[in-house]
Amino acid sequence: MTSFDIPGVPDPENPGPAGDESSEPVPEVVLSERDRMPRWIPRAILLFMVGILSLSVFTWLVARLRSLLLMILVSLFLSFAMEPAVNRLSRRGWRRGVATAAVFLGVVLLLAGFLFAMGSVLADQIQRLIDQAPTYIEDIQSWAESQFNVQIDAQGLIAQFQPDGPGGSLAQDLAGNLVDLSTTVVGLLFKGLTVVLFTYYLVADGPRLRASICSVLAPRHQIEVLRVWNIAIDKTGGYIYSRALLSLLSMLFHWAALALLGVPFPLALAIWVGVVSQFIPVVGTYLAGLFPILIALLNDPISALWVLIVIVVYQQIENYLFAPRVTAQTMEIHPAVAFGAVIAGAGILGPVGALLALPAGATIQAFVSSYLQRHELVDAALIWGADFDPTPEVIPPRDPGGSDD
Repeated sequence: MTSFDIPGVPDPENPGPAGDESSEPVPEVVLSERDRMPRWIPRAILLFMVGILSLSVFTWLVARLRSLLLMILVSLFLSFAMEPAVNRLSRRGWRRGVATAAVFLGVVLLLAGFLFAMGSVLADQIQRLIDQAPTYIEDIQSWAESQFNVQIDAQGLIAQFQPDGPGGSLAQDLAGNLVDLSTTVVGLLFKGLTVVLFTYYLVADGPRLRASICSVLAPRHQIEVLRVWNIAIDKTGGYIYSRALLSLLSMLFHWAALALLGVPFPLALAIWVGVVSQFIPVVGTYLAGLFPILIALLNDPISALWVLIVIVVYQQIENYLFAPRVTAQTMEIHPAVAFGAVIAGAGILGPVGALLALPAGATIQAFVSSYLQRHELVDAALIWGADFDPTPEVIPPRDPGGSDD
């Protein structure tokens, strides 16, 4: 029996006579439509694999270009903040490039002046603290001996702060290093050439950039893109200018108060309070008030208490008088939304994200609210409370011909 001596299977070498009924063909197996693999499954698997590969490449590129993308994002928001001022100068006849350069120069000068003033204050106060440290130590020694009858030999510690001691040398080094630090920070600002260039071209060529983007979009999409762009410019510019106005008011108030209290460097400390309290989210108010209180404490503890009172009083004036009037015309964002936006921004992008969170949150809020449809409240008592009537009292107009009754 050969390999082809299988019943029902013809021998290819001896197929037999034509028409032999004993040689039957192998029946073809036909699958029903339900048992077959759908034709879209191979395509779906291919698309899924391509999607996974594309996502991996995209993630790899974002990880490698993270610093560049972050600089572009910062430049974009800076361009949003600067464009209203540039547009105003352009409407007055300035060339757009010259207007952008003028705004840039003003911002750089303000930042350089702020950093130089803070560096000078820190250097002077650290030097003064080291110079007066022996007096502080002697006062502490006398107080401990009178209150607790404890003998403290502080001469060795005082010797550390003499001009030829380690403390005196440390003071000189710290003072010099702080001035160098402020100079280094200014240098780093100038070295941020990439951000400056991106921001400059985004502002100077803003109309051309928007025209280039809109030229590849359908008309209805062009309207949406321009609408979002205008919202971002209005909200970001409104945030910056409202903060700048509140910062100016804070600086003037604290300058006058610190000068009356006799605190050293009243102008520099007032600039610190105004800038930090307005442009650093959430913790800016506390950081702003801590520095002048410490400076006053080194000179006179009683004046430090008055500085604390001044800061608290002004904070209430700003919260209830200045801030509502300013932000109502520029950028209005709920405090809970602002707090959550800052935390989210810090978690995603760190300190840069915290600074960009508020204008980004205001832009998103304004864009989303423009698509929301408002409806009539179904149960005002449950929403507002039983004792609150949200509808204002309507007084009917007085009839000129009627009586006063």
